Amino acid sequence: MEGENCYQKVSEPKYDCLLFDVDDTLYPLSSGISAKCTKNIIEYMINKLGIEEDKVPVMCAQLYKEYGTTMAGLKAIGYDLDYDDYHSFVHGRLPYEWLKPDHTLRNLLHSLPIRKVIFSNANEAHVAKVLQRLGLEDCFDDIVCFETLNPKVENDSKELPKTPVVCKPHENAFEQAFKIAEINPHKTLFFDDSIRNLQTAKITGLHTVWVGSSHRTEGVDYSLESIHNMKEAFSELWEAVEKSDVGYSGRPAIETYVRA
Repeated sequence: MEGENCYQKVSEPKYDCLLFDVDDTLYPLSSGISAKCTKNIIEYMINKLGIEEDKVPVMCAQLYKEYGTTMAGLKAIGYDLDYDDYHSFVHGRLPYEWLKPDHTLRNLLHSLPIRKVIFSNANEAHVAKVLQRLGLEDCFDDIVCFETLNPKVENDSKELPKTPVVCKPHENAFEQAFKIAEINPHKTLFFDDSIRNLQTAKITGLHTVWVGSSHRTEGVDYSLESIHNMKEAFSELWEAVEKSDVGYSGRPAIETYVRA
């Protein structure tokens, strides 16, 4: 029977999860939030840790490069800082009002009946505030953030680990995220603005999307100048929805250049 054969040929979807970074991914670098965050980190190192001002910018950059985040680096080299105090100083003073509701992205995310998960190095309060400002707080099924990867536990060991903070771009952060959120990396698209994060992600089996760039490089499967260009880049996701009689009711994505 031709009809029966048609149904038998329906293949399993290539992706069953979309994994998203937050900062400079769900909103553009041009928002100014990232620059303000860096300024707050520098002020924290000077005012809270007493590090000489002329040494801070280079030290900040080196720690970020070596450990994934400046905070992870500060902790690793022996600074006794309180995580909550750090996040309050660095993220709690950000001008979140610079972020505006993103109706286009909201409609794109809601139009796809595919699991969507946040994976961020930032703390829970910051992630929640960003999603709230963008109007995306109900668009995701799960959130993996700083507290998820670094739960408060008693540690009697006197040996200082290589990095006391679990964070991207280190493989153990990805492996923990997969277990916590029950993600199959081989069936997941990962969106991030950091090439380092994407290169590690590729090693772990994720399909990688570089957001904020029109170029491809090692570790990158696709590149998007804007997260709004998801539908143009991955039209097969929406085609699968249409074939299953689930209509797309959102506004059309903004046309930007995509290279895959």
